[in-house]
Amino acid sequence: MLEGNVKPDRITYTGLFKLCVDMDDVVGAKMLHCRVFKEGRSEDCFISSTLVDLYGKFGLVHYAKSVFDCVRGRDLVCWNVMISCYVMNYMWNKAFEVYNIMKINGYKGDDFTITSLLKASATVESYNLGSQIHGTLCKQGWDVDVVVVSALVHMYAKILCIVDARKAFDELVFKNMISWTTMIVGYGRCCDGKEAANLLRQMLHKGIVPDELALASIVSSCGNMSMTAEINEVHAFAMKTGHLGFKSAGNALVSAYSKCGSIAFALQCFNSILMPDLVSWTSMIGAFAFHGIPNKAVEYFEKMLSNGIKPDRLAFLQVLAACTHGGNVDKGIHYFTLMVKDYNLVPQSEHYTCLVDLLGRAGLLNEAFNILISMPMKPGPDALAAFLGSCKVHENFELAKWQTEKLLELEPSKPVNYILMSNVYASVGAWSNASKIREMVPGKLSKKIAGCSWMETADKTHMSASKETFFSNAAATTQPVLGILHELVVKEHSATPVNAV
Repeated sequence: MLEGNVKPDRITYTGLFKLCVDMDDVVGAKMLHCRVFKEGRSEDCFISSTLVDLYGKFGLVHYAKSVFDCVRGRDLVCWNVMISCYVMNYMWNKAFEVYNIMKINGYKGDDFTITSLLKASATVESYNLGSQIHGTLCKQGWDVDVVVVSALVHMYAKILCIVDARKAFDELVFKNMISWTTMIVGYGRCCDGKEAANLLRQMLHKGIVPDELALASIVSSCGNMSMTAEINEVHAFAMKTGHLGFKSAGNALVSAYSKCGSIAFALQCFNSILMPDLVSWTSMIGAFAFHGIPNKAVEYFEKMLSNGIKPDRLAFLQVLAACTHGGNVDKGIHYFTLMVKDYNLVPQSEHYTCLVDLLGRAGLLNEAFNILISMPMKPGPDALAAFLGSCKVHENFELAKWQTEKLLELEPSKPVNYILMSNVYASVGAWSNASKIREMVPGKLSKKIAGCSWMETADKTHMSASKETFFSNAAATTQPVLGILHELVVKEHSATPVNAV
């Protein structure tokens, strides 16, 4: 084109800039920028706006700012891309600063401006900033725009103000797939699977078919609350609509069923994924490890490697956890070495914790201790607690004492550490020392939080705790269940012949 003496115009440059972004070619973008400068187009608002957006996507904010400063007669698009550049690079204060200057220059902003500022408010999780932008968009009449309101719902949900998010959603007259999905994702983020499932039913009743993102969000939120019935509903819907083959929906179902204890359904969903990726394999390996099936976790890790999937730190952490719970020391050491030497992954604190726990459970306390003191980072409370547990099991008082002292240094305000140290002394009969440790922190040893259980009856979840009632209707809930069980026992007893006993 240049050899034919054809000069590129603004459309040519914008196309080339987009190509540089797609190819992640920073050098090529800078060369084109130099040519734009030589041709005297630095003040061209159209080309400069594209350049600002390009440098923003590359994270070169100072380059974007210098291009923006050279533009004369900036239009609204130019202001918007500069605001978007700051939001993209988590410089929300600069984004609002540019917005204020833009208003001084007579620009009120449009839907793109509002959505960028709402994204900034969601990033910093600032309710004050978000509510101010909410007021601005209402004044300017953007509260009926689907895209703007969807961004508003996302912002409120991100800062866990789900009531405000639902209010904004309900006030929207025309709802599309974006708005429905955003509200469902918001409930998923707030772990309200019941309401997310209700919204799904409403959306289907309106004739709007959700995509795999909406399904994955609903399943994830239901899994966090162990809502098996709702997960089964979404699973059935995903099978009917063909969404089960999508990785996002399949991966979410694997994780959700695992949290509910349904390992067979988790495996079924994994097998239904057409092309499992790293997340799919890691989720399934983690499910096996979590449910105490370490041999299967190791088997699927090897299958993942044979399928050419390159494991990351999380995948190695899952298989190390499986080896730890299965007591497979040789395999655990093998995978730790494989991670470091073959895949050049730097182990994090969690990997060292698994290794210490693996060696400690096997009674190799000296080896575990050597790992603990040679870690490149300071041992965290999880690693210390894992080693302490091994010391108590294998009755090594000296190492246990050293460990509890380290825990107290690391977390002096945590009551459980004092209890652990007191128990160590009590295990060897040093009752006076155990008593002194408990008296060292008066007022810190708060009442232990009781464990709780929950059950679903008639589409309602009821929670109860040991020696405590969380809901006033707990007695009314449990009494009918106990009555039914008693009737079943009586019937079975009466139906059994005396001579059969």
